[in-house]
Amino acid sequence: MELKATSLGKRLAQHPYDRAVMLNAGIKVAGDRHEYLIPFNQLLAIECKRGLVWGEMEFQLADNKVVRLHGTEWSETQRFYHLLNERWNRWSAEMSEVAAGVLSEQLALISGRIEPTKWLTRKQLQGLQQQLQQAFAALPIPTSRLPTFDNCRELWRECQSWLTDLETRRTQHNQTYTETMVTQYAAFFEQVETSPLNPAQARAVVNGEHSLLVLAGAGSGKTSVLVARAGWLLARGEASADQILLLAFGRKAAQEMDERIQQRLHTEEITARTFHALALYIISQGSKKVPTLSDLENDASARLSLLTDTWRQQCSEKKAQAKGWRQWLEDEMAWEVPEGNFWEDATLQRRIAPRLDRWIGLMRMHGGAQAEMIAGAPDEVRDLFSKRIKLMAPILKAWKAELKSENAVDFSGLIHQAINVLEKGRFISPWKHILVDEFQDISPQRAALLAALRKQNSQTTLFAVGDDWQAIYRFSGAQLSLTTAFHDYFGEGDLCALDTTYRFNSRIGEVANRFIQQNPWQLAKPLNSLKAGDKNAVTLMAQDQLDALLDKLSGYATPEDRILVLARYHHGKPDVLEKAATRWPKLQLDFTTIHASKGQQADYVIVVGLKEGADGFPAPARESIMEQALLPQAEEFPDAEERRLLYVALTRARHRVWLLFDKDEPSRFVDTLKSLGVPVARKP
Repeated sequence: MELKATSLGKRLAQHPYDRAVMLNAGIKVAGDRHEYLIPFNQLLAIECKRGLVWGEMEFQLADNKVVRLHGTEWSETQRFYHLLNERWNRWSAEMSEVAAGVLSEQLALISGRIEPTKWLTRKQLQGLQQQLQQAFAALPIPTSRLPTFDNCRELWRECQSWLTDLETRRTQHNQTYTETMVTQYAAFFEQVETSPLNPAQARAVVNGEHSLLVLAGAGSGKTSVLVARAGWLLARGEASADQILLLAFGRKAAQEMDERIQQRLHTEEITARTFHALALYIISQGSKKVPTLSDLENDASARLSLLTDTWRQQCSEKKAQAKGWRQWLEDEMAWEVPEGNFWEDATLQRRIAPRLDRWIGLMRMHGGAQAEMIAGAPDEVRDLFSKRIKLMAPILKAWKAELKSENAVDFSGLIHQAINVLEKGRFISPWKHILVDEFQDISPQRAALLAALRKQNSQTTLFAVGDDWQAIYRFSGAQLSLTTAFHDYFGEGDLCALDTTYRFNSRIGEVANRFIQQNPWQLAKPLNSLKAGDKNAVTLMAQDQLDALLDKLSGYATPEDRILVLARYHHGKPDVLEKAATRWPKLQLDFTTIHASKGQQADYVIVVGLKEGADGFPAPARESIMEQALLPQAEEFPDAEERRLLYVALTRARHRVWLLFDKDEPSRFVDTLKSLGVPVARKP
């Protein structure tokens, strides 16, 4: 059927279109010079209007386009419109059934990805939005018309919600799942630890993402969550004991974890390993030759002696070495080096021994040849670093020779070998779930071992517990960005925080949290205390008041109360502690460095040595060329790691903390703490 404009209407309208032809599933609008074919699947609406004399038809298309036909006889226009509209509506009804089928199929596919009794991971929903968009592009009618059809309206709304707000739908599902699990397994969460898990801990335990980082502040129950996670996997049948790998960063921590598991889960089938023990196991299973760990790794005295003796020998036998070392120590390290045979000076030997140990450890951790180390150094230090490497080369050679004579490997060698075994496919990982404690202490080398394990099985989950506020081991190779940018390294997943501390009171928490979060690079997280504390729970005091403070403590501290005295360095131990056994025999006094105190707690904490200077706290930010080249890049925020060190010191205490500063050269942290409202006491 065709509709034409009248001769007069055509002349007066002066419009490019003056006739329309009804097609099987469309409409063709044409004029003397123009023609427009409109398929029904592009048509959004048809309107019929009456002008002063003639009729007018309007065809609405996508993108606000409108095609108009003017100057047609009104009665003919009405007749044409009714026939066209009837055909278009009949076609639309048929196509709506097709569209409803497509939408129903998409929702069925989505439903197939979701199990009500399981966590919905981001990985399960990967590609969903692209899949929906492809399905919408294949619909026979424009999507803007779908809400007008009863059989499509709700299906379209449901599909749209998955397309436009995927994360909200995933979160809603997982929140419902979490609430169901916490209710259904209430007995488990009440009994898995000595006290029931709090809501944040329970949410972390049931989280089913493939990569999950639990940010857990000091005293918030990191170990409890890790043990509960292992118990949850067993209780739900998601893993057997031999499919769970539990990793700690030291033998003592691993032993404590084992004891906790035996007490709480009543099983000896799950045992915690160190990264080095894991590497040794992988090598022993994937290689005919099982390596022996060098005695040097467990005998610090022998290790330091080997390094110092080699250094002395090099300096005494080679003038170039002696000149190079003198220049290094005087110019870069700013040390006072004795004249003559400086390498025979006992004080200098004691001072350089731990430095040699650290530098050899960093070189071994890197694992590459000298040329690779130099090539990877920052441009601004590369030339100097090349000179330092040449001075260190004989010491590294002696280290390797000692390993060879023992027919043994060191810690770094173990991990390198284990990664090599995994990459060659000589060991197939039996673990479905990897649980890691103190994740903020992880180094790139250990991260590479985890990545190699997970590469074998993409379904292996990583459940890590850590606290970027307690990252204080950069000097030994720990890379903080592996925690702060967790998902960039270990895959898309979730991040959740434990929001309650069971150790210190609210005042200690307030000061510690505000102090650490002055650094904008630290991940923000809540950490609330269950115990109230007065404003004197954290107090600044002059260092010369230590005797008086211990006198006062002896008056009210019980023999069971632990008092922890902390310093930045071992040599910062106060002389007054030498008489403590007889002056205050009832006080349980312990001294250690702040680094060594991590993981410990006490009723009262005394931090000494808050002063400026080379041996002060915070320590000078200057690093040697070796550290600048071989360690992860330092943060731009001033004293970032030293701030975390003070945070660790503050959060060891249950009740009170005293911060003792040098009156003549007070630490710059003193003014910062004052600005946070920490009071200064003239005497205890």
